Amino acid sequence: MEVAGKVVVVTGAASGIGRGLCQRFAKAGAKAIVAADVNEAGAKAVAAEVKGEAALCDVRKEADIVRLVKMTEDKFGRIDLFCSNAGIIAIGGYEVDNETWQRIWEINVLAHVFVARAAIPGMIARGGGAIMITASAAGLLSQIGSLPYSVTKHAAVGLAENLAITYGGQGIQVFALCPQAVETAMTRDHEGGGVAGVDGLMKPEQLAEAVMESFAADEFLILPHREVKTYIQRKASDYDRWLQGMRRLQERFTAGAPLKQK
Repeated sequence: MEVAGKVVVVTGAASGIGRGLCQRFAKAGAKAIVAADVNEAGAKAVAAEVKGEAALCDVRKEADIVRLVKMTEDKFGRIDLFCSNAGIIAIGGYEVDNETWQRIWEINVLAHVFVARAAIPGMIARGGGAIMITASAAGLLSQIGSLPYSVTKHAAVGLAENLAITYGGQGIQVFALCPQAVETAMTRDHEGGGVAGVDGLMKPEQLAEAVMESFAADEFLILPHREVKTYIQRKASDYDRWLQGMRRLQERFTAGAPLKQK
């Protein structure tokens, strides 16, 4: 997929991965970039950097996403690529409170449903388009220390898979972005990116470059940390052995302490 000359929307664009994507798309010659975020000031700052448009958008609210899609289509006539990128983490296991579960479910999963519902019909009517869902390597493997993150990112990967199957024949390309640790607000308080940083802490600029490479290859699964492919293969070939290895990894990072919500 080419980005040059395309109209692109990025949620969670005020910082981290979202900002890195906006910058890289601008470099690639995107026709228009809409930087959307619940942090309006941050979205405006990124939009100014890439000579794009800023939009206030709380992805938990379907009406905000519908408004974002309509605003972009009204202004530019179409959306070629929608990067549904916003996400959060919640530390802890089954004891995480219901309110936190609801919030992470809405941001990490339902927001992608809202994007698909708002954007795909117009894309099909215009002959095609693309959606990239920012999931995580945790959605293919698991996240030590966070049951909510593991569950919601698995759901995000499953959602992307189903969209690719259902709408691929109607001109809709779907990509699932599944990195390990990236230098963002999410990893800032964890030295080396925490457990997700076992293979290194990647800069958003590096991740954006990996995204462009996968776009060029039309790869559904975008793995900026290439080691993840090997881990998936090991998991599929011997699930029980993989689980044992993950328990050892947990022991390494928690010293056997029970998981506690922060």
